[in-house]
Amino acid sequence: MRLWHQELISKLPRQQLLGQHREIAALRGNGWGKKHATVNYVFDHSPYKLFQFHYLVLKEMEKQGYHPDQRWYDPCYRGKYCPNYQRLDSVELTNPIYPEHNQKYLTVCLLNLQNKGIILDM
Repeated sequence: MRLWHQELISKLPRQQLLGQHREIAALRGNGWGKKHATVNYVFDHSPYKLFQFHYLVLKEMEKQGYHPDQRWYDPCYRGKYCPNYQRLDSVELTNPIYPEHNQKYLTVCLLNLQNKGIILDM
């Protein structure tokens, strides 16, 4: 599991973009709080931050002609098999959404993609 650096979302190939949606959906649902070395930092923040990040992915999916389930646009929605949040306070949108998504993290993500044969112009 990995959240790509948010600057990469609009540049990701189809497979990585759709994979990102699946991974975020899992994290928003029953995966919330389940430790995974690559994404542990998300649990240090409000789940609303993950919603904000997911929103970027959902909008990019739509831009590319995909039709994500509109329920994901509700910050309280957690998927078909997980009860919704009764209440989820909004948090200020920051840039980057996750402070961990710094220049070093961008480099790590670009190298990860490069190892998969994906070269992105930045």
